[in-house]
Amino acid sequence: MTSPSTAGASGLQRPGGRTARVRTAVLGATEDALVEVGFAGLDLGDVARRAEVGRTTVYRRWGSVGALLADLLTDMAEQSLPRARTGSLAEDLRANARLVARTLADPRQGALFRAVLVAATCDPDAAEALHRFYRARVEEWAPCVTEAVDRGELPPGTDPHEVVRAVSAPLYYRMLTTPEPVDETTADRAAAAALAAAHAGAFRRPTR
Repeated sequence: MTSPSTAGASGLQRPGGRTARVRTAVLGATEDALVEVGFAGLDLGDVARRAEVGRTTVYRRWGSVGALLADLLTDMAEQSLPRARTGSLAEDLRANARLVARTLADPRQGALFRAVLVAATCDPDAAEALHRFYRARVEEWAPCVTEAVDRGELPPGTDPHEVVRAVSAPLYYRMLTTPEPVDETTADRAAAAALAAAHAGAFRRPTR
């Protein structure tokens, strides 16, 4: 569903000058720390040292590791790649699945996402930030399903958000529960399964 801050800009405005440089340095240092020591080892003082900025600056602006992680997730959402626009639902879903797979298979980004998911299980700020992050990514890709419904490719009433979630869910499950790689074959299988379920009406909204 996404590729983090190294992937490309979304076009959103960012603060300029020293504020932007400090935020970039601190968020980059946060990524490094999460990859190396995980959420349990994340410490604002260590992040300040890694970023080569004052501890006071980090404590004043972020205040807690949960708030820092929330800002990192905001930045990742802002920098994520836009959705594919192939004109084919099958190709769009495959592109989405492969984007997620590339992210999770990357040594740095895969480790980062594992740390973020762990953090979300025990820190309310991190959990809310993760929910916002995925809401944004699902909203980005949902129109490809809406357009497919409009073209008559899927049953009327298909829930676009559920289809998009069904694409990436098996990839995250595989990453978290097995040592097996998350590769293009896995991604293509997840996209095909979601597409088949959508064609069968599995994601139609319930009618009253």
